[in-house]
Parts: sequence; structure tokens; C-alpha cells
Amino acid sequence: MQSRVPSHALSLGLLSAIGLFALDMYLPALPTISASLNADSHAVQASLISFFAAMAVSQIVYGPLSDMFGRKRPLYVGLMLYATGAIGCALSPSIEWLIAFRFLQGTGACAGVVISRAIVRDLHTGPAAAQLMSRLMLVFSVSPILAPLAGSIVTVFGDWRLIFWVMVGAGALGLVVATFFLEETRLPAARSESSIGSALRSYVTLLKDPYYLGLVFIASFGMSSYMIYVANSSFVLIEHYGLSPSFYSVVFSCNAVAFIGMSQLNGWLSRKIGLRKVIRSAVLGYAAMMVTLAFVTSLGIDRLDVMAAFLFGGYGFLGMIIPTAAVLALEHHGRIAGTASAMMGTIQFVTSAIIVGVGGLFVDGTSLPMITIIAICSTIVFLLSLVVLRSRAGAMAAAE
Repeated sequence: MQSRVPSHALSLGLLSAIGLFALDMYLPALPTISASLNADSHAVQASLISFFAAMAVSQIVYGPLSDMFGRKRPLYVGLMLYATGAIGCALSPSIEWLIAFRFLQGTGACAGVVISRAIVRDLHTGPAAAQLMSRLMLVFSVSPILAPLAGSIVTVFGDWRLIFWVMVGAGALGLVVATFFLEETRLPAARSESSIGSALRSYVTLLKDPYYLGLVFIASFGMSSYMIYVANSSFVLIEHYGLSPSFYSVVFSCNAVAFIGMSQLNGWLSRKIGLRKVIRSAVLGYAAMMVTLAFVTSLGIDRLDVMAAFLFGGYGFLGMIIPTAAVLALEHHGRIAGTASAMMGTIQFVTSAIIVGVGGLFVDGTSLPMITIIAICSTIVFLLSLVVLRSRAGAMAAAE
């Protein structure tokens, strides 16, 4: 199975990246969408929140379905919904229609995310899972680099609606990958143990597992710190710092480069020092970077190069935290990997939607509100790690 890691990483990474592709590609066009549809920044950000909310709600359905019917069939349904939603977004006559079709698109986009994590657990555990998850993250993380750049390039040849037609093509590519390059990893014998009743019991079991929940919330608040940046970066970088949409895409992509580089150390470090030591070190570095940035900004040092440098370092550490937390959380839930992955994804996106929604209330056109919320999220991750990773349950579950 080890020899298949690269191909698995490529296929699963591409399927996971489709969701972020839909999120990141239209970021440079948010101010243009605002003007085109006569909507303010809060209304345009609602299209992001509706996408988050759809991914959160839908994952909790896809997980059990993938346990009951196999990984591939629910994936096909999700990709078709994704493409349909993208078509609706491209044809939207108002911001209200755009928000509604973004929700539909989100219900499909989450399928690749939740099912890919379940497939990783089907195939591997421990350091091998960390290695595959990190390689998956390598492909997955290319999306934040390429998507905004692609969005900027697309708008040279057409308006913002063309971006969503490109997303339709991405959905079609996902269907090709799922059909021809991905084998079924949930065999019929395993499916026979799954039903709606067993899914409900599994959710109850997961909700009673403090170690699992702790790791999920570590990943969730880490992800939220990135999503608050996603939701506000175009307005802060383009309108506050005066960047062009193309240069914005380059600056935005730098954080994904850091995420990719650091995430690739996970497999090697986990074999050397263990998964729990990896995540402990990364959490400390992540919180230190983000809290220091907030402190410096609060002193009035409002400079793009300073913010970019600290975010580069902080999100680099986050690239180690999220995949490691996912591996540890799913480690002892292989029998219900789809359901466990679904709950993880639901909690992550619900948390992100709440953080983005609350953060929008404090937007004032400067970088300080965004940076402050990022620092708060990193502090919560650090405090959670102190409790979760020192617990007896954690020590037993992640025995090395």
C-alpha cells in the first residue's frame, strides 16, 4: 500500500482542493462583485459564510452515507451539486441569488473534503497516515496559491461570472478523477455494519470522547484563524494597503507556501519524535507568531511587510497542526472513519462560520480587527493543547 501513497495523495488532494478552489478563486473579485451587484462588503461576505455553513451542515450527512454506501457514490453526488451551484452563481442576478447558490455549491464541495479524510483512515494509521495526510495537504494547499492567481487571470478575459464557469470545469475534472483514478476503500463487508441508527450511535460516541473533541477543536480554531483571513484579506490588502488584485493574489498565496512547506515535515517528524510532540511544538510556535503580530499591530505598526512576515510564520506552523490533529483524532475511530471525519469537518466549518460572522461585526477598514481575531484563535488553540495533549486519554490514544 505504501507504493500507492503518491497517487492517493494526488487524487485525494485534488478532490479536497475543489472546495477551497471555490472559496479562494473569487476572492480577488469580491470588491468587483460588491459593485456589480450593488451590495456592501457585509453582504458579499455573506456569500462566504453561506458556503461555510453549507459545508458544515452537509458534511455530517456525507460521512455516514460514505460509511453505508461506500466512498465513491456520495462523492459523485457531491461533485454534481458543486457544479450545479457554480452554474447558478455564474447566472445570479442579485447578491441574494449568489448567496443561495453559494450555499448549494457548498453542499457539494464538502464531499471531497470529508470523504478524502475517511479514505486516508481506511488506508493507514499512525506515521503512515501522517505522511499521506501531509502529502494530501501538499496538493490541497496548492489551491490557495493557484486559485486567487487564476481568479485574477480569469477576470482579465471576462467579468467575475467567468470565475464560476471555471469552477464548473473544476467539478467536471473532479468527477473524472473520482471515476477513473480512485478505487473504493470502503468494502461491502464494512458497509454492512453501517446504518442510520449506527450513525446516530456513532455521533453519540464521538460526542462523549473528550480527546477526539479536543483535537477537533484545536484544528477548528486553527482553521478559523485562516478563514477570517480569507474573508477579510481582499478588503484589507486591496482597499487598505492599496494592492492590485494581481499583487494581492501573490501576497495571499505566500501563506499557502508556508503551509505547504511545514506540512511536509509531518511524516518525517512524526517518525522521529512522535505525533503529539510535533503538534505541541507547532501550537507553541503558531500562538507565539500570531499573538506577537497582534501586539505589534496594536502599537500602531500597521505595515504590510510586518503583517505578511508574521502570518507567513504562523500559518507555516498551522500547516503542521491541522493534518496532525486530524490523524490523532481519527486514530482510534477507524470503524466509523467517515462519520468521525464528518463530525470533524462539521465542527470545523461551523466554528469558522461563527468566527467569520462575528469578525465581520468589527470590520473598520484596517488590519487590526482581523489580526486580533487571528490571535484570539491561536490562543484558544494553545490553551486547548495544554489540556488535551496532557490528558490521560490523549496519552493512551496516541501511544507511540
